[in-house]
Amino acid sequence: MPPQPRTEQKLLERYAALAYDRQTNLYEVIGDKDWNADMDAGTISFGPGLVFPLQALGTFSHVSETWRWAWVKAESDWPVQLLSQAEQLRAYGEQHGIELLTTDEFDATTQDLHAIGAIASGMFGASGYYLADYGQGTLVLTIKSEQVDQVPKNDFARIPSTFSQVISVFELRHRPAFIHYLTQKGYAVTKTSDSVSAAVDSGILTATFDHLDRLASLKGNSGS
Repeated sequence: MPPQPRTEQKLLERYAALAYDRQTNLYEVIGDKDWNADMDAGTISFGPGLVFPLQALGTFSHVSETWRWAWVKAESDWPVQLLSQAEQLRAYGEQHGIELLTTDEFDATTQDLHAIGAIASGMFGASGYYLADYGQGTLVLTIKSEQVDQVPKNDFARIPSTFSQVISVFELRHRPAFIHYLTQKGYAVTKTSDSVSAAVDSGILTATFDHLDRLASLKGNSGS
């Protein structure tokens, strides 16, 4: 089993690509529908038949442009059962000295919200994360749903698209991030000094990397 990530960057290298992959499933299900959260019930709804359990991670203020974790006392009116993942992230951050996960409130950007959502989604096996804009701020939460998990997908096309998107958003070491992505999706990888390949669906995906482990190319051979 790989060692536990001990920095924000390594957490993103471990989980961001898989989380973004799951976001594709989520948005295929919910589209651009309006949302409604019921904190007492612990659910978020996107309309009939689209009601999912949620975990609250925290909120971003559009006025002060600051992030506040859901475990902060000022947010304590939230039901405790919705804070399990946020509390576990804080404990993990305290264990490994990760400032992102332990600072109760800090200046933030939209990218920080995606980083927090991606880390939580990957670490806890969520079906996705959602940025719920409520006007004055944005609530970041995770969702779990078999309906989302079971969306049909073509990994041969999705993996290159998703990975290219992730490395354009976050500063990551590309090679370890790509290996984590493939292995977490259940694919066996073959590694050389400058490449990583895997049999995906009916073809072979091969990524090559430069001496700094930055992606040089990502190509697919469909075998047809």
